[in-house]
Amino acid sequence: MIREDFLRPALEVAPQLLGARLTVHAPEGPVAIRITEVEAYHGVGVSGVHDAGSHARNGRTERNASMFGPPAHAYVYFSYGIHFALNLVCSPEGTASGVLVRAGEVVAGAALAAERRSARRSSAELAAPHLARGPGNVAQALGIRRETHDGLSLFAEPFALELPTGTAERIAAGPRVGVAGTAGGPEFPWRFWIPGDPTVSTFRPGRNAPRLPRSA
Repeated sequence: MIREDFLRPALEVAPQLLGARLTVHAPEGPVAIRITEVEAYHGVGVSGVHDAGSHARNGRTERNASMFGPPAHAYVYFSYGIHFALNLVCSPEGTASGVLVRAGEVVAGAALAAERRSARRSSAELAAPHLARGPGNVAQALGIRRETHDGLSLFAEPFALELPTGTAERIAAGPRVGVAGTAGGPEFPWRFWIPGDPTVSTFRPGRNAPRLPRSA
């Protein structure tokens, strides 16, 4: 898998990102994760599917502009007024699809990641598998901010992306976390994760989605 592979739709790219090493450099040092959980989101008319859970479902806006930009770049948004989230842009420019990085194992810069995470907690004690478990925690551990990283290439500093040479031995798929409506249902198994990995987040359905068993 190489940079040009991001020209494909997010649904094709997402499972192949499992096991990739993503590093973000900052003045205080680098932090790297091994990606263990992702979700795919499509734009208008990608693969003939209307993705009601996508930020691009109603076309281009100032907020989602980077999702319509060149592939292999970052799309960063502020979620629920609480935290940032990192997406890896896919598909040809102008099309819009992306992969949300939901979880990862911190493999370098663990002390810095823990410091960043503890700044938002009452206690500095945090188990290693929880450092980058969930999209908000991924962004916080990596030091991701919209004003700093949105629209930047994933293959140039401050980013470094080392793609796996093959797919993970086992890949699980299921509905996306917290996405309501039909786009979050079992007919949209657009979440991919490495089963049994302790960094993978817990599944919760969207408010209007059918209740499904929790994932590993």
